[in-house]
Amino acid sequence: MATSGDVPARSYLGTPATAPGPAGPQMLTELRSIFANPVDYLLKAWREYGDVVQFPIPRPPSYLVAGPEGVRRVLVGNNANYGKATIQYRSLSLVTGEGLLTADTAAWKRQRPMIQAAFRHDTLPGLVPHVTAAGDRLLASWLAAPGTVRDVDQAMMEAALEVVGHALFGTDLSADAERLTAATLDALDVVIARSRVPVSPPAWVPTPSNRRLARAVRDLDGAVTRILAGRHAMPTAEGRLDMVGILLSARDEQGQALTSAEIRNQIVTFIVAGHETVASALTWAWALLAAHPDVQHRLAEESDAVLGGRVPGYEDYERLPYTRAVIDETLRLYPPAWLITRKALGPDVVEGRELPAGSLVILSPTLLHRHPDLWDDPERFDPDRFVSGRIDRRSFIPFGAGPRMCIGRDFAYVESVLLLARLAGAVEVSYPPGGGMPVPNPMVTVRPTGGLPLVVTPR
Repeated sequence: MATSGDVPARSYLGTPATAPGPAGPQMLTELRSIFANPVDYLLKAWREYGDVVQFPIPRPPSYLVAGPEGVRRVLVGNNANYGKATIQYRSLSLVTGEGLLTADTAAWKRQRPMIQAAFRHDTLPGLVPHVTAAGDRLLASWLAAPGTVRDVDQAMMEAALEVVGHALFGTDLSADAERLTAATLDALDVVIARSRVPVSPPAWVPTPSNRRLARAVRDLDGAVTRILAGRHAMPTAEGRLDMVGILLSARDEQGQALTSAEIRNQIVTFIVAGHETVASALTWAWALLAAHPDVQHRLAEESDAVLGGRVPGYEDYERLPYTRAVIDETLRLYPPAWLITRKALGPDVVEGRELPAGSLVILSPTLLHRHPDLWDDPERFDPDRFVSGRIDRRSFIPFGAGPRMCIGRDFAYVESVLLLARLAGAVEVSYPPGGGMPVPNPMVTVRPTGGLPLVVTPR
């Protein structure tokens, strides 16, 4: 990698270079590869220029921060200086509105305490029956036709949506699963396309992309309408301690309730983020297990020893350390949220580099998780690194870090560990002839190109 001090003596339309990075003409020649695989481009830039890279973009000045010190400076140590008013989150807000994920500082500070109750630690045992029910339904489908090639990616999307529907919204979304998973992927596809260009047509302009986005949002809004209609029909609509009940009864410090639009935005946020990210993690776990039969065998052995073929309970979560390690190692290699962006509200110095106010700061858990100074043999799939504890947890941020860390982190861990343990104890997966590890497609989350076709057979 480039050494510190390799700052070119140039400016970008008046914005001085403060960190090493590619020249404008060089970056222009690489635009096709940037759009085709932005993760590979960021990896290449980091390896060539170092832990802080400045791109030849004058408005706003744009930096990649890849080293652990810089990432923690932005997300933790000086997080108050960094907001979410970036093109990534503005584009996502076309789907979710100003929900918890996209809200900038002031709105987020109002929302977070009102929603936190839905994710308290004492709510997690109530999640488990929904996880086991979804797992058993999926298992019954798989065992009904043993040896069939299944799209495990789609299966994980539908199972995770079922869990979110019951656990957070008290609603069975299974009848809408295909429509809602398609709406989620369509919406996120448009979001990432808008995020990659400096200017996009306003959402009201009837371009093919905007029409696709509008259809997806209509489908998501339809789900919100059904969720709320079902809840309002209950005699104790505001008394249930799931997310919908908490949203309906929440009050801020001034005693103000959430507006209808705010409730809608939070429900859509958790339909999208609450199932798509968990599904992505589980999909990549299955892909890696199919590629590493030894790990798959050891995972099944732990399931046999702890569960013995029964459905898991909440108390089993802590008794499945290797399953948790498989999930963690999957999240290290394929963190669903591979890209985090922030806007510098004021000037800052990050790893010795001056970042002016208004800078776009790009962080990538994928890069941090593959940093050779932090991880032994970082490209290798090795769950034992998490079993042995030979890691620095501060360099592992699949859920972000600091105050804006994902509110559903523990929810996601309990769901993914127990669902994987249940399924891996009953079936084994392998690639069909000619198959192999899918090519990552870095959209808003990292998706497997072409899904994940696997042969599923009983153990």
